[in-house]
Order: sequence, then structure tokens, then C-alpha cells
Amino acid sequence: MSAAMDRLRAAIAAGGGAYWLRDARAPAALLAGVGPGPTDAQGLVRFDLKVEQGRIAAIAPLGTAPEGPSLDGGQVWPGPVDCHTHLDKGQIWPRRANPSGDFAGALAAAAADRETWTEEDIEVRFEFSLRAAHAHGAVAIRTHLESVAPHDPVSWRVFRRLRDRWAGRITLQASSIAPLECFQGEDGEMLADMVAESGGVLGMVCRLSGGLQDPLPDAFQPMLDRFFSLAEARGLELDLHVDESGETGARALREVAATALRRGFRHRIQCGHCCSLSLQPEAFARETIRLCAEAGIGIIVLPMCNMYLQDRVPGRTPRWRGVTLVHELRAAGVAVSVASDNARDPFYAYGDLDMLEVYREATRILHLDHPVGDWPRAASATPAAAMGLPDTGWLKPGAAADLLLFRARGMTELLSRPQSDRIVLRSGKVLEAELPDWRELDAVLGTGPG
Repeated sequence: MSAAMDRLRAAIAAGGGAYWLRDARAPAALLAGVGPGPTDAQGLVRFDLKVEQGRIAAIAPLGTAPEGPSLDGGQVWPGPVDCHTHLDKGQIWPRRANPSGDFAGALAAAAADRETWTEEDIEVRFEFSLRAAHAHGAVAIRTHLESVAPHDPVSWRVFRRLRDRWAGRITLQASSIAPLECFQGEDGEMLADMVAESGGVLGMVCRLSGGLQDPLPDAFQPMLDRFFSLAEARGLELDLHVDESGETGARALREVAATALRRGFRHRIQCGHCCSLSLQPEAFARETIRLCAEAGIGIIVLPMCNMYLQDRVPGRTPRWRGVTLVHELRAAGVAVSVASDNARDPFYAYGDLDMLEVYREATRILHLDHPVGDWPRAASATPAAAMGLPDTGWLKPGAAADLLLFRARGMTELLSRPQSDRIVLRSGKVLEAELPDWRELDAVLGTGPG
């Protein structure tokens, strides 16, 4: 950590339960309500911020604070929200690599590894990822849990323990992940009941192949309606993996939106990936986006994982970025979030549950800049709202003082370095958590370096 950040850390620690942070900057998009000052050319506002009793007590014009540590123009952000992860399969790369690096290889490797899982194995890896996310500053996470065997919901048992253990540090939610066909018959009822009893979100994997003009497979719409009916009967929200491929005929997103509209589905729906949308004809894509907007569906883009997996052919440079039409979706009024997705497993060999890294890479991959606009919300307030946490992800009086403090002033300073010297505040106090050492996983993985 730099000397300046060391001094800031010490000054905050000495400030007690009430103190001012002077001369801070933040994206205007993260300030709820009217900003305390003018917005500069980078979309940033400069101000003083008061912390009292673990909450933001005031956001005032620059120069208001009579005393207190100064950020020297450095940025302050609300704690980020990671709304699409896979914590039960995370960190397995050292023992179950994906040599091909493609989607088929990931599916095969993950399925093989799942056969070896025990509660202890899942819990050690799951908590390791939570510790990493916590040290990076995350305040809320939604994880998808392997749910293909409702008779032995081992991942859900681990989730319930860790959700309770981590309460007050990270708000943890879970969604099921299983193929659409798993929700038929008694197994579907059992799975939906388990999700409801765990306070979870009903999720599945849905992808249609073939041509855009081909008739739907006979079984598809009945299975999709069955899935919706299970959620409706239990009052569950939906979180779907949709069209995660480079197939132009993968059009499940459109059918999900149309089904939600036809049924008048009243709960939140999130759809992740939606990669195929960016390869489809403009007219078809626009119609799909219109239906998503009308149905109130939120879209979660996973830029690092999908850029890694999609269009991977040995010896050939990828021809597309593997991500969906974020700008077109946003222009139509669709809420768009960015998230980590997988971390060090066969679907993505890298990642450390750091939402600043996700936002930094998303800016580059998806061109979320010039202007930055309100894209910072995609890593904070937008996913928080998708998780039913409307007061999270904002800088506003009354919100918890769960903050990230950066030495960086402008956006290029923020996004050009990993910001490893960031200060994480929890309830206004400096968080002393450290990133866990990879060596802690050696025993459970039965391996060495990954």
C-alpha cells in the first residue's frame, strides 16, 4: 500500500465513530439524488462525505467539512455487488483443468469434477471465494448452485450454512442451475421446493438451436411453461442462463420474454449471458430486446468469462468478443449488470471475485466509456436492485458506509491499475481482511500450484 493510503487508513482508524472524509470524488451516477457539486468532463463530482454510526450521514459540497482525513481528490465508491457467480464449483482448475478452453471442454470437466464433490470440499472452496470477494470489498453476491440432483442437494446445504455464517459481511443469495428438462415431473417439484425452502431464486439453463425461422421443438414451450408455473406457485424470482453460445439460432431469450409477457409473470427475472443476441440479424435482435424491455427482464453480462470461452478454435484468432448487445439493451430501457461468473474453474481459468476488475475489463471489452455515463451502476446499484437490495450500491445519506476508497482521481487513473492499495470500509471502519493464500486450497484440491 502506498504511503498516502497508509496515512489515510491510519487517520480513518483514529477518527472513531464519526468523521468527515474530505475532498472525495465519485461518479455522479452513483450519487442518489441531486449531486453536491458540478459534474466534470469524466462524469465525476467532488464533495465531502460524513460517516456517523456506521452510515453515510451527509454528502456535502467540497469545503464543507471542518476537519477530517482528506482523500486528496481520490475516488470513493459504494461496495460493489456481484450478481452472477458459481461459488460451489469455483477454484477447481488446479485439479480439473479444461485443456481445450472451450465451452464443451468446460462442461465435460465440470461434470467430471462434480462427481467427486463432498460437503467439506465445496465448503472450503466456497468460503475461500467469499473471503477473496470480501477483501476486495463486495457487499452482496448471488451464486448459482449445481442442482441436477435434487435428492442430494449438497451445494444447497453448504450455501445455507455459509449464508448464515457470513450474514453481516456479505449478503448471499443462491439460484439453482440445471437444464430446463430437470424441472419436469417429481424432480422438478422437489427442486423448486428446495429452492423455496432455502429462500433462493429459481434458475435453469435454456438454449434453442436451429434456424431463427424454424418451428420451436414440440417439447420446448410446455417445458418452459412448466418452469414458470413452478416459480409462480411458490412466489419465486427467476435467474436464467440463456443462449450462452455463438449459434445465431439460439433464440431462447426471445421465448423467455414472450412467455413472461403472456403469463403476466410478476416477479423479477434476470437472464445471464445472452451471447447469441449479438450475432443475430438486426431486426430479430431489436424485437428480442423490445420484448425483454416490455417484460422487465434484467440482463447480466459476464464479459471476462464469455470472452474466454466463446469463439475459441485451436490455432485460430477469435472473431468476436462473445458478449451481448449491452448498449442496445440499455438504450431500450433494459437494466444491464456486469458480474464475475466463474472463477478458476473449467469455464474460466482466472478471476478472483473482484468487481473492480470486472468493471475495468467490462469497460474495455464493451466500450463502457466516452462517455462513462451511468455504467458504474452496472457493478453496484443495478445488480443490487436485481437482488432486491434497493438501498445498496449507492452513495447517499442513510446508506451503510460500506465503501471503497481509491487514490485514483480520474477514470483513467482508476481503470489503468488494479487499485491493489484500495481501502475497504465496512460500517465506516477500515476492513482488515486479507486475500486468502492459494496454498490454503492445496489440501482439499490434492494439488499444488494452479
